[in-house]
Amino acid sequence: MSTAILTGQPVPGSSIEDDLRSLGFDVRIAADATEAETLLAAVPGDRRVAVVDARFVGHLHALRLGLTDPRFPLAAVPGAVTAQPAGRQALTRAMARENSAGGGTTLLDNLADRIVTALDADGADVHRPELGSLVATVPVDPQASNEARQAVAAVDDEAVRLKSAVKSRDGFFTTHFISPYSRYIARWCARRGLTPNQVTTASLLTALIAAGCAATGTRAGFVAAGVLLIASFVLDCTDGQLARYSLQYSTLGAWLDATFDRAKEYAYYAGLALGAARGGDDVWALGLGAMVLQTCRHVVDFSFNEANHDATANTSPTAALSDKLDSVGWTVWVRRMIVLPIGERWAMIAVLTAVTTPRITFYVLLVGCAFAATYTTAGRVLRSLTRKARRTDRAAQALADLADNGPLASFTARVNPGRLGAPLLIALAGTAILAVSLFSGVTWAPVAGALVYALTSGQALSRPLKGALDWLVPPLFRAAEYCTVLVLAAEAEVNGALPAAFGLVAAVAYHHYDTVYRIRGNAGASPAWLVRAIGGQEGRTLLVTVLAAALTASQFPVALTALAVAVALLVLFESIRFWVSAGAPAVHDEGEPA
Repeated sequence: MSTAILTGQPVPGSSIEDDLRSLGFDVRIAADATEAETLLAAVPGDRRVAVVDARFVGHLHALRLGLTDPRFPLAAVPGAVTAQPAGRQALTRAMARENSAGGGTTLLDNLADRIVTALDADGADVHRPELGSLVATVPVDPQASNEARQAVAAVDDEAVRLKSAVKSRDGFFTTHFISPYSRYIARWCARRGLTPNQVTTASLLTALIAAGCAATGTRAGFVAAGVLLIASFVLDCTDGQLARYSLQYSTLGAWLDATFDRAKEYAYYAGLALGAARGGDDVWALGLGAMVLQTCRHVVDFSFNEANHDATANTSPTAALSDKLDSVGWTVWVRRMIVLPIGERWAMIAVLTAVTTPRITFYVLLVGCAFAATYTTAGRVLRSLTRKARRTDRAAQALADLADNGPLASFTARVNPGRLGAPLLIALAGTAILAVSLFSGVTWAPVAGALVYALTSGQALSRPLKGALDWLVPPLFRAAEYCTVLVLAAEAEVNGALPAAFGLVAAVAYHHYDTVYRIRGNAGASPAWLVRAIGGQEGRTLLVTVLAAALTASQFPVALTALAVAVALLVLFESIRFWVSAGAPAVHDEGEPA
């Protein structure tokens, strides 16, 4: 149980003790600074502790935001400061300093705020939540106290809490068609003790059932699949809103939220393809193409953001124009819709599934995502060319990790460390040669093309990726690897090749998403042993071309399936091990960037 140390003169009629207990704190009362320090030392080191001024006046949700958010080792609002185990040492030092400065006598002034000042002086990172219209203050006289209580009464605490449960920046469909009621579902779940992880799991199960309905290939199944897909998305919004409403953030929840969205969508693609096959229509290539396109879109966004989030002199006329357009209300919604974020995309898929065929659904999805990818990538290219940003070593390392080069590319870079040109140009040249070889019609040409591609992959990363457009290298590698699998499986023209390719790309894409969220959590990339074990992007590309050339048409799908299973097992083992470990970052995913 968390402990709150209440300091200062008690205020008759104050609800602060009851408020703290309702937030899960065991309340201890200190008469002076010496007793407060003694009480702090008595709290076990593995528990959260808070120091709160007894004169505090404010909303309960202000206290909740300041004292119970699990993401921050140190946090404070006016009149209250808290520390988790990771911040206890800093809090103890700050209190000891204040106790020494004040002689350990009575707490006539605000000890909590003085501790925060001391923490700031020590360079500690103290989180201060945005309170907005919520009140949190320590009045110094009866008049100020009365005014503060009137301010508290004027603002509906619960309404603010419900509103803040919804992301401030979201898509049009989500904002206007889901969030107006999903926030109440989140509150219902909170009041019944449900956790965001349970809601996330329910969303996954609902989507899997939707995929199963689509796989029946019947009109009734397609209609049910569309309805269930929307229901799954409602739950997907609810889990994040529940986390924000009740501040139930966790490392496991971040991992589940980050990975399940992709699992749900891609499983649904597979269900559509199976349903179409039952009706005699083979759309596996379209489903795999949709997965490739969507994953590459996300890698473009991730790479661009990693390359620029800590860059210096990071301004451009294009960015200024974008900010100017954001001041015009209707353009904001149009720009959010045309990038086809998850809400708009899933709504479109659900409606098309219910009223058309899987083939039409995939056609529209591919056209929509291609337009969105062109729009977003073009905007990012323009920003990169017009800004004079100086990128950091950290950004260059993040891009190198996202590139996912394996032992073959690393070896070629060591053997021939010469710089043949700009990284992006080298990567483009290798990818172009690979693409030509895939469509040459010569059996072993793709193997030669893949060898050249592996060599250029190593050369592309022989220097830091700090150029204006070097962030395009990782998504280019993703497109090269995924499309190689797609093209060779399609050219095999044998049953089972495309479904096996779908499984392989899904397993590899999971690995790439897992890498992204590790980097976003400042935990580094996947371990080197895993990258070596699954070959790196150039190694897998070369292996698939060799399998396609060396094996018979009937053997190729079996080999792809075995490779998909092997990659999936290794990646899932390491991913689960990492994300449930104590060292995993508590990344709170606020939704896909596109």
